[in-house]
Amino acid sequence: MSRLRLGYGTNGLTDLRLEDALALLADLGYDGVGLTLDHMHLDPLAPDLAARTGRTARRLARLGLEVTVETGARYVLDPRRKHGPTLLDEDEDARWMRIRLLIRAVRVAADLGAHALHCFSGVRPDGVDTDTAWKRLADSLEPVLDVADETGVPLAVEPEPGHLLATLADFHRLRAALGDPQPLGLTLDIGHCQCLEPSAPADCVREAAPWLRHVQVEDMRRGVHEHLPFGEGEIDFPPVLAALAAADYQGLTVVELPRHSHAGPELAARSLDFLRNGGTK
Repeated sequence: MSRLRLGYGTNGLTDLRLEDALALLADLGYDGVGLTLDHMHLDPLAPDLAARTGRTARRLARLGLEVTVETGARYVLDPRRKHGPTLLDEDEDARWMRIRLLIRAVRVAADLGAHALHCFSGVRPDGVDTDTAWKRLADSLEPVLDVADETGVPLAVEPEPGHLLATLADFHRLRAALGDPQPLGLTLDIGHCQCLEPSAPADCVREAAPWLRHVQVEDMRRGVHEHLPFGEGEIDFPPVLAALAAADYQGLTVVELPRHSHAGPELAARSLDFLRNGGTK
């Protein structure tokens, strides 16, 4: 049974400069960070990415922080369309914008020494049938998986409520469609399990254990996709944390509160205390 390695997501610290956010997490005692590539935090589209990535890698090393790279920035590619374009878009050029971003993110993750690169499918576009959408997703991920295999950085796909790939069963559908490639793993969001999976969150951890490459954690209520601070939802956390420890999961378990940046420093401190106390208030 392993001790959980705890992190906090920079998408919940967007009011802080990246260097200040990293220093805060190190000072609080976090083991690592879930680093979302975005315009305010290691912008993947701005000039001199390699140099900026190198500086960030050195900063992480000095602070003793591990890292997983996340790609859920809302408007990094399109300032008018949240999370667009996606891997499922009708326009092939638009899909390739997302593919190229993910390939670039894999290389950033490799240069940072990250545990994994997180991504998700996107919402099925109106007028696109399900089989076509699944084929687009598999085809779009193949070049990303090639680079993941080349760099040794696992690709951790997240089931996201409302997306084409929304559940653990959907992850296994993708895995089978791609022929179970070695670099393909799973991001498990504990709140999403509470929101829509048929199994309890602790059971989801046990079911997902062989494919876990990244874990996100927050509180949530059944049927409502709203990331909540611990204690404000319905999740029974001690069994979840025990299941993660028993699974011998080696990556980061990252607090995911992207709508709470206004209170980020306070929530980062409270969340760490909650998790270090075994998920009890």
